[in-house]
Amino acid sequence: MNIVKNFKNWRKYKETYGELVRLNNRELADMGIQRGDIDHVARRAAGY
Repeated sequence: MNIVKNFKNWRKYKETYGELVRLNNRELADMGIQRGDIDHVARRAAGY
């Protein structure tokens, strides 16, 4: 079960990270995120 859970968390991280990276700085700022915070935000979204 841990393998499945870890895979789902990893996939959620990759999806979130990819979506945020594609946004421009203005769109990120509208959400209160700086480009340097993308990794942290994606990890939190995935439950890390």
